[in-house]
Amino acid sequence: MSEPLGFKNPRVQELRRLIGRRSSRLEAGAFVVEGAVLIAEAVAAGWDIEAEFVAGDAQPLSSAPAFELADGVLERVASTERPQPNLAVVSMPSVRASLDEAGFVLVADELNDPGNLGTILRSSEAAGIEAVVLTPGSVDPFNPKVVRASAGALFHVPVVAATLDEVRDAGLSLIGASSHQGEAHADADWSGRIAIVAGSEAHGLPDDAPIDRWVRIEHKGRAESLNVAMAATILVFEASGGREETPDV
Repeated sequence: MSEPLGFKNPRVQELRRLIGRRSSRLEAGAFVVEGAVLIAEAVAAGWDIEAEFVAGDAQPLSSAPAFELADGVLERVASTERPQPNLAVVSMPSVRASLDEAGFVLVADELNDPGNLGTILRSSEAAGIEAVVLTPGSVDPFNPKVVRASAGALFHVPVVAATLDEVRDAGLSLIGASSHQGEAHADADWSGRIAIVAGSEAHGLPDDAPIDRWVRIEHKGRAESLNVAMAATILVFEASGGREETPDV
């Protein structure tokens, strides 16, 4: 590595833009992964590491070009209050994942909170979801908060941008999550090619959404509904278990 990079160095400024701006990530086709554990996950999953930035005594974790950050720079560019000393610029997937062969999908419709999306990605991977679909207006899956909250799941579950109509056109049956209509989730039929659809945090799914059938999570207490990430987690695991009981799926 060469001399440590100061805050005004062009590489550092680009790193800062990639962390802070969705438009910069889209333009560059790259995003930033923070922390040695997540960088190692990206490397192990075969994602392309464009460059690494390290601070203090940290060591690079890939064969990509590595740059040392000068004292105090890490704290000014990282997205956390107590940043880890490893940052990596990672290329976004160059090939868009297809839904044509997927049989078990989760759709996040106009989801806004990065923590919720990260949790949904983590739960989806654990439950065996084959792809997570984000409809227009949803949070950027490469937002630093999403990357952290996904705990590495982002590198293992394909993320697809599509409308609900496009998901249906791919041959998937849309099963909408609701707090007030449809059959109880424990009694639902989860067989076949299905897409579980979770609505936005603020409004959920509208009653007139292009949904084939609805399921509800029965619960007690005063709350009208569950947090969307919690609801999605319950449904994908319920569906995963139900699908295991139908071996023809």
